[in-house]
Amino acid sequence: MNPTTASSLSEPLAWPEGGVARVPFRVFSDAEIYALEQERIFRGPIWNFLCMEADVARPGDVRTTWVGETPVVVTRDQDGKLHAMVNRCAHKGALVCLKQKENRESLTCVYHAWNYSLDGKLQSVAFRNGLKGKGGMPEDFDPSKHRLQPLRVATFCGLVFGTFSEETEPLEDYLGAPMAKFIARNLGRPLKVLGVHSQMIHNNWKLYAENVRDSYHATLLHTFYTTFKVNRLDMDGGIILSDKKWHHISYTKRATLQAEKEYETVHAGQYQSQLAGPELLRAWDEFDDGITHSIQTVFPTLVVHFTLNSLAVRYFVPRGVDKTELYWVFLGYERDDAAQQRMRVMQGNLTGAAGLVSLEDGCINEFVQRGTHGSPDEEAFIEMGGKVAESNESSRATEASVRGFWHGYRNIMGFN
Repeated sequence: MNPTTASSLSEPLAWPEGGVARVPFRVFSDAEIYALEQERIFRGPIWNFLCMEADVARPGDVRTTWVGETPVVVTRDQDGKLHAMVNRCAHKGALVCLKQKENRESLTCVYHAWNYSLDGKLQSVAFRNGLKGKGGMPEDFDPSKHRLQPLRVATFCGLVFGTFSEETEPLEDYLGAPMAKFIARNLGRPLKVLGVHSQMIHNNWKLYAENVRDSYHATLLHTFYTTFKVNRLDMDGGIILSDKKWHHISYTKRATLQAEKEYETVHAGQYQSQLAGPELLRAWDEFDDGITHSIQTVFPTLVVHFTLNSLAVRYFVPRGVDKTELYWVFLGYERDDAAQQRMRVMQGNLTGAAGLVSLEDGCINEFVQRGTHGSPDEEAFIEMGGKVAESNESSRATEASVRGFWHGYRNIMGFN
């Protein structure tokens, strides 16, 4: 057992000897570890997903979001440039923006009316010169020293990312070529937002990070997948990990079952099922690579999924050591015709808080949270498909992507 270098913990964490094939349950319920994550991960040298470019498409658009537990506001100024700042007034720390989305000429704190430009610079202070020659700010008050704290911003395929660190590498380097290429496959066309919702799940954020990387539970837990041949382990597919191992792609090719005549080609327009609405499972060939289902993750909290013709971005926000808010953003392409958009909206029922496929994920991670609570010295056993984190394009009966997450997590947290 090797003690962590995170000396700020009152009780150093001893990571199990099994490395990334073991995970100490303590990391899901320890408040000190959770606080350290805010510093080393969310405010550390990584890119955090902030919002869609479509959320701030026009000059003056403002969108509130989060980086870990830190409230953030993303803006597009009158020159069309994107900015991201901590949503915290430089005066007394109050939120400057209260609405999730709006269009404004500037940002004003409702508490004492400190006013900021859309790039976060302080423009004016109410009663700065006092009143009737009395009061006001001292003569050495310098507005340029009291701006909203900025983040570095970068965009890729309609996604807006931010980082607090000057050491964070360029975004496309952070993603890596294979990950960037697959994001471009799904999101590299002009996008439009079809709908958004969120749900509160009662578990540590890392349990959801594991869940979306766990490719083999879907066949066992999500019986809609297997019953209606949307995603099964006996279909062709694979797992691709990024060079740093902390991002991943899991993909499936539904046509594997065509030889068994379990579904007809999209051109025939028919899929045989007992559903009252069988059109839910019909799909057209969106791409020429045969992939009909994919889950892609970007460390720490971004997911892009494509199921049949349903396209969505998910991101999850820590709300405490045992609570996480999960956001779903359902997307279409600007070029979609009316029938294609209707199909995407209908297939959106497969996923989301009450999705026919993903409904179970809203509770299964809570079962793990509850089961591991009170047993900080016990550990998870993650050896399906081996003990290391590596790509496997011949089988998805593996926890390689989960091990990849813990590989990245341990490195950035210093838990070696």
